[in-house]
Amino acid sequence: MSLTVATHVQDLEDLIRERCAGRPPVLVGHSWGAMLALAYAADHPTTPAALVLIGCGTFSRAARAEFEARRTARLTPADYETLATIKTEKDANRRLAALGVVMARIYGYDIDEAANDLTVVDAVAHEETWADLIRLQNEGVYPAAFAAIACPVLMLHGEADPHPGRCTSEDLRPYIPHLEYRELAQCGHSPWLERQAREEFFEILRAWIAARWQPVVR
Repeated sequence: MSLTVATHVQDLEDLIRERCAGRPPVLVGHSWGAMLALAYAADHPTTPAALVLIGCGTFSRAARAEFEARRTARLTPADYETLATIKTEKDANRRLAALGVVMARIYGYDIDEAANDLTVVDAVAHEETWADLIRLQNEGVYPAAFAAIACPVLMLHGEADPHPGRCTSEDLRPYIPHLEYRELAQCGHSPWLERQAREEFFEILRAWIAARWQPVVR
């Protein structure tokens, strides 16, 4: 059985039920995790207290094309050589892990080195999940289903991220009119890795969450 977006949504629901004891959580997701947060909130609109979407992936063909063009424009001859070497790796998980390190650098502005951690890489799950997400977009399920989301939503995006944040926010806003968009200068796809933007990123993130959610004092 292929791994689907619905599988991940159910896994997140199980985790929330186990860990949150009925208290609405703030879901903070990065890249695919931001897309999953939206998918979860669409299916469980009364559960999250708020959503934070960091470097969110695309939800339209136009935005995807813009992303591909931006990424291609950043690739150097040395990058193409590195990618060609990665393709010779026979182990799919190792290929994906190595590709992730290269893309973290390409997607970044001024980043600390990303870790190559094989323990969290599953190439088959990656391929199956992404194929299902594209299917749902092609069938018009997403982003239309996000109209069910009523909780506060913040989209935090680096201005140097090849993922087109403003374009994606425009794709989402017809369904989430209350979506807030904040763009970080000198910042790429992973703000917590960015030397120039990480402090501002964490300040914005903490303040926004604190205004909408208070931890339980025991």
